[in-house]
Amino acid sequence: MKSYQKLTTDVPQPAASRVEEEGADGKPSCFQKLSTWWLGGCLLAVAILLSAGTVWVLRQASKGRHAQTPPEKCSSVTEPLRFDCYPERNVVVTQELCEARGCCFIERDQASGSRQGVPWCFYPPDFPSYVLESLNQTELGMVGLLRRKVKAYYPRDIETLQLSVEFETDTRLHIKITDSSSPRYEVPLQVPRATKRAENPAYSLDFSREPFGLVLKRRASGAVLLNTTVAPLIFADQFLQISTTLPSTFLYGLGEHRSTFLHSLDWNTLTLWARDVPPTESYNLYGSHPFYLLLEEGGAAHGVFLLNSNAMEVALQPAPSLTWRTIGGILDFYIFLGPDPNMVIQQYQQVIGLPAMPPLWGLGFHLCRWGYGTSNETWQTVKAMRNYQIPQDAQWNDIDYMEGNRDFTFDPQAFNTLPQLVEDLHKHGQHYVMILDPGISSTNPRGSYWPFDEGLRRGIFINTTEGQPLIGQVWPGLTAFPDFSNQDTHQWWLENLKRFHAYVPFDGLWIDMNEPSDFMDGSVDGCPAGDLDRPPYVPAVLGGSLSAKTLCASAKQNASVHYNVHNLYGLMEAKATASALIQIRGKRPFVISRSTFPSQGRYSGHWLGDNRSEWKDMSWSIPGLLSFSLFGIPLVGADICGFSGTSSEELCARWMQLGAFYPFARNHNTQNEKAQDPTAFNSEVRTAMKEVLLTRYALLPFLYTLFHRAHLLGDTVMRPLFFEFPQDTVTYSIDKQFLWGESLLVTPVLEPGADSVIGYFPRGLWYDYYTGSSVNSSGEMLKMAAPLDHINLHIREGAVLPTQKPETTSGASRGNPLRLVAALSPNAVAWGDLFWDDGESLDTFEKDNYSYLVFNVTQNVFTSTVLHANVEATYVTVDTLTVYGVRGPPTRVTVNGEEHPFSYLDNQVLTVSDLHLSLSQGFSIRWM
Repeated sequence: MKSYQKLTTDVPQPAASRVEEEGADGKPSCFQKLSTWWLGGCLLAVAILLSAGTVWVLRQASKGRHAQTPPEKCSSVTEPLRFDCYPERNVVVTQELCEARGCCFIERDQASGSRQGVPWCFYPPDFPSYVLESLNQTELGMVGLLRRKVKAYYPRDIETLQLSVEFETDTRLHIKITDSSSPRYEVPLQVPRATKRAENPAYSLDFSREPFGLVLKRRASGAVLLNTTVAPLIFADQFLQISTTLPSTFLYGLGEHRSTFLHSLDWNTLTLWARDVPPTESYNLYGSHPFYLLLEEGGAAHGVFLLNSNAMEVALQPAPSLTWRTIGGILDFYIFLGPDPNMVIQQYQQVIGLPAMPPLWGLGFHLCRWGYGTSNETWQTVKAMRNYQIPQDAQWNDIDYMEGNRDFTFDPQAFNTLPQLVEDLHKHGQHYVMILDPGISSTNPRGSYWPFDEGLRRGIFINTTEGQPLIGQVWPGLTAFPDFSNQDTHQWWLENLKRFHAYVPFDGLWIDMNEPSDFMDGSVDGCPAGDLDRPPYVPAVLGGSLSAKTLCASAKQNASVHYNVHNLYGLMEAKATASALIQIRGKRPFVISRSTFPSQGRYSGHWLGDNRSEWKDMSWSIPGLLSFSLFGIPLVGADICGFSGTSSEELCARWMQLGAFYPFARNHNTQNEKAQDPTAFNSEVRTAMKEVLLTRYALLPFLYTLFHRAHLLGDTVMRPLFFEFPQDTVTYSIDKQFLWGESLLVTPVLEPGADSVIGYFPRGLWYDYYTGSSVNSSGEMLKMAAPLDHINLHIREGAVLPTQKPETTSGASRGNPLRLVAALSPNAVAWGDLFWDDGESLDTFEKDNYSYLVFNVTQNVFTSTVLHANVEATYVTVDTLTVYGVRGPPTRVTVNGEEHPFSYLDNQVLTVSDLHLSLSQGFSIRWM
């Protein structure tokens, strides 16, 4: 029986409401004095980035000017509410520069007690903004006209704006602000169109006329979810900015970044601009997801999505408040009222699209490395895995399979047996996945490389401003880049894949380098001068330029200039790739993409990129994956054991244990490093890896059902604890543990040399997955034994988990008998479900080609009810029922009314074996 050691824990409490933000009537003070900005200031990121020497120069230059007291209107603005008026980087912001914008300048330093990051240049209460000149009712909401009487300080500011508000559903509000007279670029994403106004919305919306602002409240609690009256709205051609207060400090999302799952609001700026860079803190990474989820006091949650694909940054500050700052497009907001976190994510996915159902084999274990060197070496690794009977569903190859790193080729010498390898994989029920990069080699002799020749003939490449294919440099050398915003490119991509599939019948595709990555900045010819490549304002992108390690922003694509659609590149390539796979194989597509954007889950999964073989990288993977659960991309993982560097045996063993519970599980490392597949280690480590993979394969029916619920409803698969326990404030910052669905708690070891692990157990009964021994937690930290061959898994009370005798592939496992595990609540009830189909056909749910079962326990009776059935379920039997938490030894057990043998252990575990019950028929098991 497992022993648990209880630990004390300090419970963080939600931040108290800011009393000074409200008037006596409970309304924001802007309603008492609409003609003034009551609050001011924003994040001054330059105060974070300036070197110590530059700060000294700035102080010396302004020393003599601060003997005078700042105006009362400036000093009255408290530091947390100072919204940055001069967010430009690489500029020493002087008093003259600041005041030229009509803003307040108050220099602060650590000696004055100011926090690092407080802006010195911030908006005064009377800074001019837009006026709401009219507001008229429409069938779906209202439309208004905003007018700016005083020009803003960015060029080409737009004088009149149109405000559109649509009450789309009772829990979804759509707010759109754009130029009232000229069309602007909008993200070409399919979104639902409301047909009638919400009848009983969970929100109320009020407006400030002058200066313009809106205040959104939750009706049930009165919580102010958005209040944009705190700082001026700025809407110029290439600089759009809007700020809001937040009802708490518990904010998540806004990816892709390497950070804690719960964001810091301590003057923190998050940049969204797709970039090829190994995951590193404080950098903009591979994808762009302008969506956040926020937990309010009391546990309710809401989400906000800005549908904008331009370069942007989100400035967070401790008011608490947030500033959206983007350099193109429009302000197109969706707000989701939940009220619980799960419902927020479901509502978000109703807008961006529900994720695709993956093939069952895609949830098995995948193995890859850059550096196998030959197809025979790849083959030997597969054979070694089989020899040790270690589960593996898919073998992958990185770019070294290609001839000269060129797409749609394979090396005729080193990889000459690749077609035979793939044939052998298929014979053993395994699958093959290969990498493709978007860069197409442009230097081959004319007529020798069909992908480039044909692409050039069809005009499907991204062009320069001169109308010629933009040439950059990636792995094959000088390359052109397909324009996936062009439907003709999709056809060209399909034809290339068909031609290659005829030689190497791959099963899935790994699309990499699709930010898109370019080893030179812009192109071989650089980028032209102009506002697209050198905009008036550049967000805090790594490299300081929009073209850093990618294409020129001015490059021409079918949908728009690259400036507008850069962040969509990975999404558009994933869409083309998934479509091609469906046409080639006639089965569910399996695609893993590095760059992502909202709605990507409809077409692909994602991995977290080129991580390192370090303990901290393993630990960072959990908040990274949890964030993508919020983004509607449930098929997500990180390179197990790390991509770059050499993994130690201990690190790789622990990482394989954690990675066995990534929704997408792939071990992958780079060239010129030691192999890190399970067969490369000693027998102890190899056995530990094998056992945890067998555990994953036993749980595939449960995991597969979670993916069905994600596909059908928008549920999360890998889930933060606070999703299930939103009233428990301890869970708000936990990102070293996670849940599968509602009921399986995973507590990995994330530190070297550990033989125990500390995990938090929210209030309730939790059962050890392996033994059924229970712990009744009041909401406590527990210390648990964790030897090198063990990862702690616990089942939450009230759950029924469908499991299966594991084999070395998912295809072999799916024919084995099921074992159902019921974990009883204190009142002896439990519930679970199972989705079952052939594991690979398209649209099985939509076409009714599936089985769906519900399991219930009540009053000492376990019941399996078949709600929908198809022929696949007739091939599988239920062999064992294990019930955790049966408080006394039964005297007899009946199966469908007939007495049946059973066993009972002192830790209150009842087991009924040798059932041989058909999955396709309902049954009941009673104990007395």
